[in-house]
Amino acid sequence: MNIIIYTVVILVIFYFLVRYISNISSKKLSKGLRLLIIIGLIFLAILFAIGGRFILTLPLTLASLALLKLKGLSIFQLISLFRLIQTLRRSGRFSFNQQTSNNSSSITVQEAYKILNLDMNKKISKEDVNKAYIKIQKKIHPDVSPETSRLSSIVNEAKDIVLNDIS
Repeated sequence: MNIIIYTVVILVIFYFLVRYISNISSKKLSKGLRLLIIIGLIFLAILFAIGGRFILTLPLTLASLALLKLKGLSIFQLISLFRLIQTLRRSGRFSFNQQTSNNSSSITVQEAYKILNLDMNKKISKEDVNKAYIKIQKKIHPDVSPETSRLSSIVNEAKDIVLNDIS
């Protein structure tokens, strides 16, 4: 008999909780859920650190950092931007020194595909190129940060090269 009462109480609580959540705007729900997850992950990381399980704290800390936004960029976007800069630096197309910048030289077709994170061996449409271009430009557009104007021009050049290659 007690299990029936407990089940009814739990279902009533669940009903009102779902009803409350359905009336909240999606922005508030998203922010609240993000905050709840961040706090939960940090709390678990602290518990694991206190318990001596330091190896388990690193993934929880990184997961909570991924949910934070730093100057409009998430940690995943920062990693992607870092990979783009490394690719351009290896090819000699980008350097943090203004004097040694080789922006005047042309990008090869292979480098253009790599900059846009596209596979040369797959069949790519113009929409795929534009999606990849927009995804990268959202991260490095000069409006986001004035320091990324050179990167933005390189990505523009890469887009033009890939579009010419698939035409």
